[in-house]
Amino acid sequence: FIPARQASICPVDKIFTRVGASDDLATGQSTFMVEMNEVAQILKYATKNSLIILDEVGRGTSTFDGMSIAHAVMEYIHDRIKAKTLFATHYHQLIALENVLSGVKNYSVAVKERGKDIIFLRRIVPGGTDRSYGVHVARLAGLPKKVLERSEELLKEYDNDNGHVQQPAAAAAPDNMMGSLFGSSIANELLKLDVMSMTPIEAMSALYKLQDEARKELGK
Repeated sequence: FIPARQASICPVDKIFTRVGASDDLATGQSTFMVEMNEVAQILKYATKNSLIILDEVGRGTSTFDGMSIAHAVMEYIHDRIKAKTLFATHYHQLIALENVLSGVKNYSVAVKERGKDIIFLRRIVPGGTDRSYGVHVARLAGLPKKVLERSEELLKEYDNDNGHVQQPAAAAAPDNMMGSLFGSSIANELLKLDVMSMTPIEAMSALYKLQDEARKELGK
């Protein structure tokens, strides 16, 4: 059943989806690793006759890392796989790809704004958008008023400073810290860690050890 007066459809050989993910602590895989494994399988097995549905690729790592991965995945599907794809993202910078890749078309969710209140119209319309509504969703979810107000203040600061965090005025460093965040022994231990290959349990163990060394160096 198709809830429409008419539709133009075509058969697909496979349907691939990556919608949401979770930590797989039993095998030492983070949310981002689970996400990347799923995307890797999709890019390996999808064909031009497949349907691909991708949601928020790259959100489990730093902003620029994630956006670069999402951008590259879009290009790979467009140029090499050529599958029909629904690609949902909050990286507003990627809407410019509509002007670069001939097969890309932007759509967004229609929203009606009334002051600080918004109504999601549950309708998809042509065109991209240059903003998200995360704070509004947080309000609907019931976050404390103080948190919401502070979020709005910070959002304005980030927007005005292109996403950079404003640094507070530096306080005088304690003599025993020698102007560094870490003591020399702790810094050496940190440099030895192979963070990318550690399991969550190994990371917690290493963090506990470093915390214990920090207490000793600070005499606490």
